Amino acid sequence: MQGHDTRVSILPNGLTVVTASMASAKSISLGYWVKAGARDETASEHGMAHLLEHMAFKGTERRDAAMIAREVEDRGGFINAHTSREETAYYLRLMPEDIGFGVDLLADLLTRSTYPDNELVREKNVIVQEIGQSHDTPDDLIFDLYQGIAHGDHALARPILGTVESVTGFSRDNIHAFLGRHYAADNIIVAASGRVDHDDFVAMVGEAFSPLSAAADTMPRHASPWPGMTAPRRLIHHRELEQAHLVMGLKGMSVNDDDALTLALLSVLYGGGMSSRLFQEAREKRGLCYSVFSYPQGYADCGQLTIYAGTSVDDAAEMVKLAGAEMATLATAASADETARARAQIRASLMMRQESVASVCESLPRHLIYFGRIIPVAEQLEKISGITEADIRRVASRLIEEPPVLAAIGPLADGDLPDEDALRSAFAA
Repeated sequence: MQGHDTRVSILPNGLTVVTASMASAKSISLGYWVKAGARDETASEHGMAHLLEHMAFKGTERRDAAMIAREVEDRGGFINAHTSREETAYYLRLMPEDIGFGVDLLADLLTRSTYPDNELVREKNVIVQEIGQSHDTPDDLIFDLYQGIAHGDHALARPILGTVESVTGFSRDNIHAFLGRHYAADNIIVAASGRVDHDDFVAMVGEAFSPLSAAADTMPRHASPWPGMTAPRRLIHHRELEQAHLVMGLKGMSVNDDDALTLALLSVLYGGGMSSRLFQEAREKRGLCYSVFSYPQGYADCGQLTIYAGTSVDDAAEMVKLAGAEMATLATAASADETARARAQIRASLMMRQESVASVCESLPRHLIYFGRIIPVAEQLEKISGITEADIRRVASRLIEEPPVLAAIGPLADGDLPDEDALRSAFAA
């Protein structure tokens, strides 16, 4: 990392420890990242990774749930966790003098959590409410529907939260089975950034995390095939709403693909901000929508470009055709000016993240997970600077080689949106 002293150590039990010492930082961020997320669940474990995130703070052999919260907040700290499709993370923000406490607490959560039956019952009910809230929120639900149509029978298609049936059926035995496969030293990265000394941190982690078992027993991952011409590529979920929510998707690429950074830049100029093509054409010129954006989603072995728009039923078909036309145009007519603007946005975003202790800490394990090394900021900047409008055109052409997918929710009839053939034609160069 630029301006940061970044170091990596691997402990004898296989646990990876990574730090970024930030000379100007006044605080620290630390946590552990487990290389297991929703895609690593079996069908019967649907929602387990997310349940474990919830249960992490519900008590250990040394602390109950209230004590965990009090001890963090007594120090002015912050504790949280998140689950994605490929990782689960548990992290803290603290003052530098409390780093020993932070390491002890994280190790306690990881190696001594008790998963009390009363807390498990309560937290399963909390997640059931979370699932209900998601179903009642169309601009959340639409992305789950989209994942389903984009990934079919693959684990990436399943909502991270699980279902009411799967979550309510989990037992402590199910939890320990998932933990036993994934929560082992060689499948976990402990990271810290800010005012941290690497050698001191490694010594603390080595002692505190020593009870951790060494080897994980994970299932191999398999890339999700993109829907072909014979697979369903369009889903309309009818619901009486004020507007229609549309999510379109194009086959993208994995995070370590040579074109992944170019795709990120393409998304910025296509639908990443107020100057983007979609925002200017769909909202500013035609008034088709209030919210419209795109973003790349890369996984370890596959990926997609996702496009969202909220619009009226009457304008839905035009919105889809416009999204396709703008992408098709990029394949032949990306300009030097808009490419330079997107380069500037990506470059500035990268540099601004280097000032955030939390952002730097989060980037460390992700770099190791996906790239096997910490990529220096200078190297990233050099690659950004080398992306040209010709690269944008080439990657846009690559995106539209495969048929797009479409998910929609709202007061829509089948004829309100282009059919699968018309959808593909809309995105054709």
